[in-house]
Amino acid sequence: MSNIAADVVVDELQAARRALRIAVVTETYPPEVNGVSLTIARVVEGLRDRGHDLQLIRPRQQADDQADSGERFHEMLLRGLPIPRYPHLKMGLPAKPTLTKLWSLRRPDIVHIATEGPLGWSALQAAHKLKLPLTSDFRTNFDAYSRHYGVGWLRKPIMAYLRKFHNRTLATMVPTEDLCAKLVASGFRHVQVVGRGVDTDRFSPIHRSQALRESWGAGPQTLVVACVGRLAPEKNLGCLLQAFAAIRACRADSRLLLVGDGPSRRELQAACPDASFAGLRSGLDLSAHYASADLLLFPSTTETFGNVTPEAMASALPVLAYDYAAAAQLIRSGDNGMLAPYDQTESFIARAATMACDPAGLAAMGQRARESMHAQGWDRIIGQVEDLLRQALAQPLAPALASAVVAASATTPAWP
Repeated sequence: MSNIAADVVVDELQAARRALRIAVVTETYPPEVNGVSLTIARVVEGLRDRGHDLQLIRPRQQADDQADSGERFHEMLLRGLPIPRYPHLKMGLPAKPTLTKLWSLRRPDIVHIATEGPLGWSALQAAHKLKLPLTSDFRTNFDAYSRHYGVGWLRKPIMAYLRKFHNRTLATMVPTEDLCAKLVASGFRHVQVVGRGVDTDRFSPIHRSQALRESWGAGPQTLVVACVGRLAPEKNLGCLLQAFAAIRACRADSRLLLVGDGPSRRELQAACPDASFAGLRSGLDLSAHYASADLLLFPSTTETFGNVTPEAMASALPVLAYDYAAAAQLIRSGDNGMLAPYDQTESFIARAATMACDPAGLAAMGQRARESMHAQGWDRIIGQVEDLLRQALAQPLAPALASAVVAASATTPAWP
Protein backbone atom coordinates (compact mmCIF):
# COMPACT_ATOMS: atom_id res chain seq x y z
CA MET A 1 0.00 0.00 0.00
CA SER A 2 1.32 3.46 -0.88
CA ASN A 3 2.22 5.99 1.79
CA ILE A 4 -0.73 8.18 0.72
CA ALA A 5 -3.18 5.30 1.05
CA ALA A 6 -1.75 4.37 4.46
CA ASP A 7 -2.02 7.95 5.65
CA VAL A 8 -5.63 8.15 4.45
CA VAL A 9 -6.53 4.97 6.35
CA VAL A 10 -4.91 6.38 9.49
CA ASP A 11 -6.70 9.71 9.03
CA GLU A 12 -10.06 7.95 8.58
CA LEU A 13 -9.51 5.89 11.73
CA GLN A 14 -8.61 9.03 13.64
CA ALA A 15 -11.72 10.81 12.31
CA ALA A 16 -13.87 7.96 13.62
CA ARG A 17 -12.52 8.55 17.13
CA ARG A 18 -11.67 12.22 17.43
CA ALA A 19 -13.76 15.38 17.57
CA LEU A 20 -14.59 16.70 14.12
CA ARG A 21 -14.03 20.16 12.69
CA ILE A 22 -17.38 20.96 11.09
CA ALA A 23 -18.17 24.03 8.99
CA VAL A 24 -21.92 24.79 8.93
CA VAL A 25 -23.20 27.21 6.27
CA THR A 26 -26.70 28.62 6.65
CA GLU A 27 -28.64 31.65 5.45
CA THR A 28 -30.93 31.72 8.50
CA TYR A 29 -30.09 31.51 12.19
CA PRO A 30 -31.45 32.89 15.49
CA PRO A 31 -32.51 35.51 16.42
CA GLU A 32 -34.43 34.98 13.16
CA VAL A 33 -37.54 33.02 14.11
CA ASN A 34 -38.47 30.18 11.77
CA GLY A 35 -38.36 26.41 11.89
CA VAL A 36 -35.18 26.15 9.82
CA SER A 37 -33.14 28.62 11.89
CA LEU A 38 -34.19 27.11 15.22
CA THR A 39 -33.50 23.55 14.07
CA ILE A 40 -30.04 24.44 12.74
CA ALA A 41 -29.21 26.18 16.02
CA ARG A 42 -30.16 23.05 17.99
CA VAL A 43 -27.95 20.92 15.75
CA VAL A 44 -25.00 23.31 16.12
CA GLU A 45 -25.41 23.43 19.90
CA GLY A 46 -25.83 19.66 20.10
CA LEU A 47 -22.67 18.96 18.09
CA ARG A 48 -20.72 21.38 20.29
CA ASP A 49 -22.04 19.60 23.38
CA ARG A 50 -20.65 16.36 21.93
CA GLY A 51 -17.18 17.92 21.76
CA HIS A 52 -16.96 18.86 18.08
CA ASP A 53 -15.44 22.12 16.80
CA LEU A 54 -18.01 24.22 14.92
CA GLN A 55 -17.40 26.96 12.38
CA LEU A 56 -20.70 28.77 11.64
CA ILE A 57 -20.94 30.86 8.45
CA ARG A 58 -24.07 32.96 7.89
CA PRO A 59 -25.23 36.40 6.67
CA ARG A 60 -24.98 39.37 9.00
CA GLN A 61 -28.55 40.09 10.17
CA GLN A 62 -28.02 43.62 11.54
CA ALA A 63 -25.37 46.19 10.68
CA ASP A 64 -23.98 46.15 14.23
CA ASP A 65 -23.91 42.35 14.63
CA GLN A 66 -20.65 40.98 16.01
CA ALA A 67 -19.36 37.50 15.22
CA ASP A 68 -19.50 35.15 18.19
CA SER A 69 -16.55 33.08 19.29
CA GLY A 70 -15.98 30.69 22.14
CA GLU A 71 -14.80 27.24 23.11
CA ARG A 72 -15.15 24.92 20.09
CA PHE A 73 -17.00 27.66 18.19
CA HIS A 74 -16.05 30.28 15.61
CA GLU A 75 -18.50 32.39 13.63
CA MET A 76 -18.06 34.28 10.36
CA LEU A 77 -20.66 36.87 9.35
CA LEU A 78 -20.94 37.76 5.65
CA ARG A 79 -22.99 40.26 3.69
CA GLY A 80 -26.66 39.61 3.11
CA LEU A 81 -29.74 41.21 1.56
CA PRO A 82 -33.34 41.28 2.86
CA ILE A 83 -35.57 38.63 1.30
CA PRO A 84 -38.47 40.16 -0.70
CA ARG A 85 -41.68 40.23 1.39
CA TYR A 86 -39.65 39.09 4.44
CA PRO A 87 -37.41 42.08 5.28
CA HIS A 88 -36.58 40.63 8.73
CA LEU A 89 -34.85 37.68 7.00
CA LYS A 90 -31.55 37.87 5.12
CA MET A 91 -30.37 36.09 2.01
CA GLY A 92 -26.67 35.39 1.72
CA LEU A 93 -24.65 36.77 -1.19
CA PRO A 94 -22.13 34.85 -3.31
CA ALA A 95 -18.89 34.40 -1.37
CA LYS A 96 -16.82 31.67 -3.04
CA PRO A 97 -13.45 33.54 -2.84
CA THR A 98 -13.98 34.33 0.86
CA LEU A 99 -14.90 30.74 1.72
CA THR A 100 -12.06 29.32 -0.36
CA LYS A 101 -9.56 31.50 1.51
CA LEU A 102 -11.10 30.71 4.90
CA TRP A 103 -11.08 26.94 4.37
CA SER A 104 -7.58 27.02 2.92
CA LEU A 105 -6.36 28.56 6.19
CA ARG A 106 -8.75 26.75 8.56
CA ARG A 107 -9.60 23.55 6.78
CA PRO A 108 -12.63 21.73 8.21
CA ASP A 109 -12.98 17.95 8.18
CA ILE A 110 -16.40 18.34 6.58
CA VAL A 111 -18.73 21.09 5.35
CA HIS A 112 -22.46 20.92 6.03
CA ILE A 113 -24.74 23.24 4.00
CA ALA A 114 -28.13 23.88 5.59
CA THR A 115 -29.69 26.16 2.94
CA GLU A 116 -29.48 26.29 -0.85
CA GLY A 117 -29.33 30.05 -1.52
CA PRO A 118 -26.45 32.04 -3.04
CA LEU A 119 -24.27 31.57 0.05
CA GLY A 120 -24.98 27.84 0.08
CA TRP A 121 -24.10 27.56 -3.62
CA SER A 122 -20.83 29.41 -2.98
CA ALA A 123 -20.04 26.99 -0.16
CA LEU A 124 -20.72 24.06 -2.49
CA GLN A 125 -18.33 25.44 -5.09
CA ALA A 126 -15.60 26.29 -2.58
CA ALA A 127 -15.82 22.87 -0.92
CA HIS A 128 -15.51 21.12 -4.29
CA LYS A 129 -12.53 23.27 -5.27
CA LEU A 130 -10.74 22.34 -2.03
CA LYS A 131 -11.83 18.67 -2.20
CA LEU A 132 -13.70 18.91 1.10
CA PRO A 133 -16.29 16.27 2.06
CA LEU A 134 -19.75 17.81 1.89
CA THR A 135 -23.25 17.11 3.26
CA SER A 136 -26.48 19.10 3.07
CA ASP A 137 -30.01 19.58 4.41
CA PHE A 138 -33.24 19.80 2.42
CA ARG A 139 -35.38 21.93 4.73
CA THR A 140 -37.62 24.24 2.70
CA ASN A 141 -40.22 23.25 0.12
CA PHE A 142 -39.20 25.86 -2.47
CA ASP A 143 -40.90 24.11 -5.36
CA ALA A 144 -44.24 24.01 -3.50
CA TYR A 145 -43.89 27.64 -2.41
CA SER A 146 -43.58 28.72 -6.05
CA ARG A 147 -47.23 27.82 -6.65
CA HIS A 148 -48.39 30.17 -3.88
CA TYR A 149 -46.52 33.19 -5.24
CA GLY A 150 -47.78 33.07 -8.80
CA VAL A 151 -44.58 31.58 -10.24
CA GLY A 152 -45.65 27.94 -10.54
CA TRP A 153 -43.95 27.84 -13.95
CA LEU A 154 -40.64 27.99 -12.04
CA ARG A 155 -41.28 24.70 -10.26
CA LYS A 156 -39.35 22.53 -12.72
CA PRO A 157 -36.25 24.77 -12.91
CA ILE A 158 -36.26 25.13 -9.12
CA MET A 159 -36.34 21.35 -8.70
CA ALA A 160 -33.60 20.97 -11.31
CA TYR A 161 -31.41 23.42 -9.36
CA LEU A 162 -32.09 21.69 -6.03
CA ARG A 163 -31.37 18.27 -7.53
CA LYS A 164 -28.09 19.50 -9.01
CA PHE A 165 -27.18 21.13 -5.69
CA HIS A 166 -27.86 18.16 -3.42
CA ASN A 167 -26.52 15.50 -5.78
CA ARG A 168 -23.09 17.11 -5.47
CA THR A 169 -23.03 16.26 -1.75
CA LEU A 170 -22.27 12.94 -0.04
CA ALA A 171 -25.57 12.94 1.87
CA THR A 172 -28.73 15.05 1.94
CA MET A 173 -30.60 14.99 5.24
CA VAL A 174 -34.41 15.23 5.15
CA PRO A 175 -36.85 15.12 8.09
CA THR A 176 -39.42 12.54 6.92
CA GLU A 177 -39.68 9.24 5.05
CA ASP A 178 -42.36 10.74 2.81
CA LEU A 179 -40.11 13.58 1.66
CA CYS A 180 -37.24 11.13 1.18
CA ALA A 181 -39.36 9.00 -1.15
CA LYS A 182 -40.48 12.04 -3.16
CA LEU A 183 -36.93 13.32 -3.62
CA VAL A 184 -35.59 9.90 -4.60
CA ALA A 185 -38.40 9.60 -7.17
CA SER A 186 -37.32 13.02 -8.52
CA GLY A 187 -33.73 11.88 -9.06
CA PHE A 188 -32.08 12.96 -5.78
CA ARG A 189 -29.28 10.66 -4.59
CA HIS A 190 -27.82 9.86 -1.16
CA VAL A 191 -30.96 11.01 0.71
CA GLN A 192 -31.02 10.17 4.43
CA VAL A 193 -33.88 10.63 6.92
CA VAL A 194 -33.00 12.56 10.10
CA GLY A 195 -35.98 13.59 12.20
CA ARG A 196 -36.29 16.60 14.44
CA GLY A 197 -36.46 16.71 18.19
CA VAL A 198 -38.46 18.74 20.66
CA ASP A 199 -37.49 20.15 24.06
CA THR A 200 -40.18 18.79 26.40
CA ASP A 201 -39.03 21.03 29.26
CA ARG A 202 -39.31 24.22 27.22
CA PHE A 203 -42.58 23.13 25.57
CA SER A 204 -44.74 21.95 28.44
CA PRO A 205 -48.23 22.47 29.91
CA ILE A 206 -46.64 23.92 33.05
CA HIS A 207 -46.33 27.21 31.11
CA ARG A 208 -50.11 27.63 30.83
CA SER A 209 -51.14 31.14 31.94
CA GLN A 210 -54.65 32.26 32.80
CA ALA A 211 -53.48 35.88 32.75
CA LEU A 212 -52.34 35.42 29.16
CA ARG A 213 -55.67 33.83 28.25
CA GLU A 214 -57.52 36.75 29.79
CA SER A 215 -55.49 39.14 27.61
CA TRP A 216 -57.04 37.31 24.63
CA GLY A 217 -60.53 37.74 26.05
CA ALA A 218 -60.73 34.08 27.14
CA GLY A 219 -62.16 32.78 30.39
CA PRO A 220 -61.38 29.39 32.00
CA GLN A 221 -63.91 27.55 29.81
CA THR A 222 -63.33 29.48 26.57
CA LEU A 223 -61.91 27.46 23.69
CA VAL A 224 -58.75 29.17 22.38
CA VAL A 225 -57.91 27.98 18.86
CA ALA A 226 -54.28 28.72 17.94
CA CYS A 227 -52.33 28.82 14.70
CA VAL A 228 -48.56 29.25 15.01
CA GLY A 229 -46.33 30.08 12.06
CA ARG A 230 -45.63 32.54 9.27
CA LEU A 231 -48.65 34.55 8.13
CA ALA A 232 -48.14 34.03 4.42
CA PRO A 233 -49.98 32.64 1.37
CA GLU A 234 -48.18 29.28 1.41
CA LYS A 235 -49.58 28.53 4.89
CA ASN A 236 -53.14 28.00 3.57
CA LEU A 237 -54.69 30.39 6.09
CA GLY A 238 -57.98 30.67 4.20
CA CYS A 239 -58.62 27.09 5.34
CA LEU A 240 -57.87 28.18 8.92
CA LEU A 241 -60.55 30.90 8.82
CA GLN A 242 -63.12 28.49 7.38
CA ALA A 243 -62.36 25.92 10.07
CA PHE A 244 -62.63 28.52 12.82
CA ALA A 245 -66.02 29.64 11.47
CA ALA A 246 -67.20 26.01 11.74
CA ILE A 247 -65.91 25.83 15.31
CA ARG A 248 -67.82 28.98 16.25
CA ALA A 249 -71.00 27.40 14.92
CA CYS A 250 -70.87 24.98 17.87
CA ARG A 251 -68.88 27.06 20.40
CA ALA A 252 -69.76 30.68 19.74
CA ASP A 253 -67.41 32.15 22.37
CA SER A 254 -64.28 30.55 20.89
CA ARG A 255 -61.27 32.80 20.39
CA LEU A 256 -58.72 32.69 17.54
CA LEU A 257 -55.04 33.25 18.33
CA LEU A 258 -52.43 33.76 15.61
CA VAL A 259 -48.77 33.62 16.67
CA GLY A 260 -46.35 34.80 13.99
CA ASP A 261 -46.03 37.52 11.40
CA GLY A 262 -45.74 37.89 7.66
CA PRO A 263 -47.13 39.50 4.50
CA SER A 264 -50.70 38.22 5.05
CA ARG A 265 -51.17 39.78 8.48
CA ARG A 266 -53.05 42.89 7.35
CA GLU A 267 -55.42 40.84 5.18
CA LEU A 268 -56.10 38.43 8.06
CA GLN A 269 -56.76 41.27 10.50
CA ALA A 270 -59.34 42.69 8.12
CA ALA A 271 -61.00 39.29 7.67
CA CYS A 272 -61.01 38.40 11.38
CA PRO A 273 -60.87 41.63 13.42
CA ASP A 274 -61.67 40.00 16.77
CA ALA A 275 -58.77 37.53 16.57
CA SER A 276 -55.69 38.00 18.76
CA PHE A 277 -52.53 38.66 16.73
CA ALA A 278 -49.59 37.94 19.00
CA GLY A 279 -46.84 38.58 16.45
CA LEU A 280 -43.47 36.82 16.65
CA ARG A 281 -42.79 35.09 19.97
CA SER A 282 -39.76 33.17 21.21
CA GLY A 283 -38.37 31.46 24.28
CA LEU A 284 -40.64 30.86 27.25
CA ASP A 285 -43.03 33.49 25.89
CA LEU A 286 -43.71 31.22 22.90
CA SER A 287 -44.01 28.25 25.25
CA ALA A 288 -46.72 30.07 27.24
CA HIS A 289 -48.66 30.87 24.08
CA TYR A 290 -48.72 27.21 23.07
CA ALA A 291 -49.64 25.95 26.54
CA SER A 292 -52.35 28.55 27.09
CA ALA A 293 -54.34 27.55 24.00
CA ASP A 294 -56.70 24.54 23.72
CA LEU A 295 -56.47 23.42 20.09
CA LEU A 296 -53.92 24.02 17.34
CA LEU A 297 -55.02 24.14 13.71
CA PHE A 298 -52.16 23.67 11.25
CA PRO A 299 -53.58 23.85 7.69
CA SER A 300 -50.28 24.29 5.83
CA THR A 301 -49.67 22.01 2.84
CA THR A 302 -46.08 23.12 2.09
CA GLU A 303 -44.01 21.90 5.05
CA THR A 304 -40.90 19.75 4.84
CA PHE A 305 -41.45 18.94 8.51
CA GLY A 306 -43.38 21.51 10.56
CA ASN A 307 -41.75 22.11 13.97
CA VAL A 308 -45.06 23.55 15.16
CA THR A 309 -46.54 20.05 15.43
CA PRO A 310 -44.16 18.52 18.02
CA GLU A 311 -43.89 21.83 19.92
CA ALA A 312 -47.66 22.00 20.31
CA MET A 313 -47.96 18.31 21.20
CA ALA A 314 -45.26 18.62 23.87
CA SER A 315 -47.30 21.51 25.30
CA ALA A 316 -50.33 19.16 25.66
CA LEU A 317 -52.02 21.05 22.85
CA PRO A 318 -53.95 18.72 20.50
CA VAL A 319 -53.17 19.31 16.82
CA LEU A 320 -55.28 19.04 13.69
CA ALA A 321 -53.08 18.88 10.58
CA TYR A 322 -52.97 17.32 7.15
CA ASP A 323 -51.66 13.76 6.87
CA TYR A 324 -48.07 14.41 5.79
CA ALA A 325 -44.73 15.72 7.12
CA ALA A 326 -44.28 15.73 10.92
CA ALA A 327 -47.99 15.26 11.56
CA ALA A 328 -48.05 11.96 9.66
CA GLN A 329 -45.09 10.72 11.71
CA LEU A 330 -46.22 11.88 15.15
CA ILE A 331 -50.03 11.97 15.25
CA ARG A 332 -52.13 8.86 15.81
CA SER A 333 -55.35 10.23 14.39
CA GLY A 334 -58.17 10.24 16.93
CA ASP A 335 -55.79 9.39 19.79
CA ASN A 336 -53.12 12.06 20.34
CA GLY A 337 -54.33 14.45 17.64
CA MET A 338 -56.26 14.42 14.39
CA LEU A 339 -55.24 14.07 10.74
CA ALA A 340 -57.19 15.18 7.66
CA PRO A 341 -56.52 13.76 4.18
CA TYR A 342 -53.88 15.86 2.47
CA ASP A 343 -55.19 19.13 1.01
CA GLN A 344 -58.86 18.18 1.46
CA THR A 345 -60.28 21.39 2.91
CA GLU A 346 -63.78 20.12 3.69
CA SER A 347 -62.40 17.21 5.70
CA PHE A 348 -60.11 19.55 7.63
CA ILE A 349 -63.03 21.84 8.48
CA ALA A 350 -65.29 18.96 9.55
CA ARG A 351 -62.60 17.49 11.83
CA ALA A 352 -61.95 20.90 13.41
CA ALA A 353 -65.62 21.21 14.37
CA THR A 354 -65.73 17.63 15.69
CA MET A 355 -62.71 18.20 17.95
CA ALA A 356 -63.96 21.55 19.23
CA CYS A 357 -67.39 20.16 20.17
CA ASP A 358 -65.88 17.55 22.52
CA PRO A 359 -64.09 19.48 25.32
CA ALA A 360 -63.36 16.42 27.47
CA GLY A 361 -62.06 14.43 24.50
CA LEU A 362 -59.93 17.38 23.43
CA ALA A 363 -58.26 17.64 26.86
CA ALA A 364 -57.54 13.89 26.96
CA MET A 365 -56.12 14.03 23.45
CA GLY A 366 -53.77 16.81 24.57
CA GLN A 367 -52.48 14.74 27.47
CA ARG A 368 -51.75 11.79 25.18
CA ALA A 369 -49.98 14.15 22.78
CA ARG A 370 -47.73 15.29 25.61
CA GLU A 371 -46.95 11.72 26.65
CA SER A 372 -46.06 10.71 23.09
CA MET A 373 -43.42 13.47 22.80
CA HIS A 374 -41.18 12.18 25.59
CA ALA A 375 -39.44 9.88 23.09
CA GLN A 376 -38.66 12.76 20.68
CA GLY A 377 -35.68 14.34 22.48
CA TRP A 378 -32.94 16.20 20.63
CA ASP A 379 -30.05 14.03 21.82
CA ARG A 380 -31.14 11.11 19.62
CA ILE A 381 -31.43 13.44 16.59
CA ILE A 382 -27.97 14.97 17.15
CA GLY A 383 -26.59 11.44 17.34
CA GLN A 384 -28.07 10.66 13.92
CA VAL A 385 -26.49 13.81 12.43
CA GLU A 386 -23.12 12.97 13.95
CA ASP A 387 -23.29 9.41 12.59
CA LEU A 388 -24.09 10.65 9.07
CA LEU A 389 -21.20 13.13 9.15
CA ARG A 390 -18.80 10.36 10.16
CA GLN A 391 -20.22 8.05 7.49
CA ALA A 392 -19.64 10.74 4.87
CA LEU A 393 -16.04 11.11 6.02
CA ALA A 394 -15.56 7.34 5.84
CA GLN A 395 -16.65 7.07 2.21
CA PRO A 396 -13.85 6.00 -0.18
CA LEU A 397 -11.83 8.92 -1.49
CA ALA A 398 -10.73 9.42 -5.06
CA PRO A 399 -6.90 9.63 -5.42
CA ALA A 400 -6.89 13.39 -5.99
CA LEU A 401 -9.13 13.97 -2.98
CA ALA A 402 -7.07 11.61 -0.83
CA SER A 403 -3.91 13.59 -1.62
CA ALA A 404 -5.61 16.86 -0.74
CA VAL A 405 -6.94 15.50 2.56
CA VAL A 406 -3.59 14.08 3.62
CA ALA A 407 -1.70 17.27 2.69
CA ALA A 408 -4.25 19.44 4.49
CA SER A 409 -4.26 17.33 7.65
CA ALA A 410 -0.50 17.85 7.93
CA THR A 411 -0.60 21.63 7.57
CA THR A 412 -3.96 22.87 8.88
CA PRO A 413 -3.69 24.81 12.18
CA ALA A 414 -5.95 24.05 15.11
CA TRP A 415 -9.33 25.78 15.39
CA PRO A 416 -10.25 28.50 16.06
